[in-house]
Amino acid sequence: MAVDARDVALKIINEVDTGGAYANIALARELGRRPLSDQDRRFVTELVYGTVKAGATLDWLLGHYCSRPLAKIDPVIRNILRMGVYQIFFLSRVPVSAACNQAVELAKKHGHAGTVKFVNAVLRSAARDPGKAVYPDADKEPARYLALKYFHPEWLVERWLARLGFEACEALLAADNATPPLSLRTNTLRISRDDLLVRLADEGAAGEPSRWTPEGVVCREYPALARLASLQEGLFQVQDESSMLVAHVVGPQPGEFVIDACGAPGGKSTHLAALMGNRGRVLSTDLYEHKLKLTAENAVRLGLGIIETKVFDATKLDTAYASQADRVLVDAPCSGLGVLRRKPDSRWRKSASMLRDLPVLQAAILASAAACVKPGGVLVYSTCTTEPEENEAVVRAFLAGRDDFALVSAGALLPVPRAEEMVQLWPHVDGVDGFFIARMERRREPV
Repeated sequence: MAVDARDVALKIINEVDTGGAYANIALARELGRRPLSDQDRRFVTELVYGTVKAGATLDWLLGHYCSRPLAKIDPVIRNILRMGVYQIFFLSRVPVSAACNQAVELAKKHGHAGTVKFVNAVLRSAARDPGKAVYPDADKEPARYLALKYFHPEWLVERWLARLGFEACEALLAADNATPPLSLRTNTLRISRDDLLVRLADEGAAGEPSRWTPEGVVCREYPALARLASLQEGLFQVQDESSMLVAHVVGPQPGEFVIDACGAPGGKSTHLAALMGNRGRVLSTDLYEHKLKLTAENAVRLGLGIIETKVFDATKLDTAYASQADRVLVDAPCSGLGVLRRKPDSRWRKSASMLRDLPVLQAAILASAAACVKPGGVLVYSTCTTEPEENEAVVRAFLAGRDDFALVSAGALLPVPRAEEMVQLWPHVDGVDGFFIARMERRREPV
């Protein structure tokens, strides 16, 4: 691999580490402006996502070979070391000599003679004696062992260990580290799923039907999305399979008024509109105008004219739409612990305090959204997390104070029905993003 591919990766890693950038956004932006081969694009992606994802483990490994405290090393040199250690320990297809040599070349470009010698010494030491770094004993320190081996924050591993047990926790951590396939939702107003599969194959994307939804397509091999004319023509929307299930649980009908209370960037809003046959009204609200712009752009690309976007605080929806909507979806802001496999840096941005603070906001949004539902209407609550404080607990607390709403089985309304009353999907069990869905109906008459 050429040094410039590693230099591109280093630039992105630095933006994430020191600038607070999101890895997926920074990566897409940088790849879009660089004339890299497909092979180099894949390598840059692997280096960025792998190095960012393995962050704490890489620092732990470096501690065995580096005499200086990492905090005192210049950030760009520290990231060169991290990227080098990632290749040495976790990228078997990259020759160790190449990992060391190219790290030295990067140090020459971004450092000085002293840092070049330092980088060379640290990485050569790691390459000579990889066995010096030994993971903690799994029996004595299970959380520490799993956190280091599977690149997760220890507080989260401790939480999942207590809830799931060792084997299931390990399987979940491994699933979070796997590269998810590209999941697409067919725009059934323009093309059938079978015809989309043919079209995708013509464009170099190997797709197969989803087993979860009638619109879903799963692609494990595909070119850059920007190259797919079918995307620009609005024949599909990128959306995970578990996320597609939400609109089916909402079950919107043509001609209805549906509110998507936290609608940006529009995946679920556009799915609701498609299920309605583009007849009726979908109000997609969000706090941020720039996010709603994406919803509007997706609606135009997909040919959906019934979507209205509006900047609105979801905790105050009832001030404008009390008892007006046939159906309301609350896809609530959440910790996002069900989608760690899609956002390699997000695991290091999470904290246990989120699980104390977010349910307060989630409850406020749910209460306001509920007031917008007509008697006889539907309220659906969903998140992309796996944590009960944000899911079942929020729904149970809401229902405890609302005799006019009743829980109905969300599992029975899935395209492939499940026995669960409230649906909880897991990456390691179901092979999709972690997702929660609950459906409630407002009684027509007071109890």
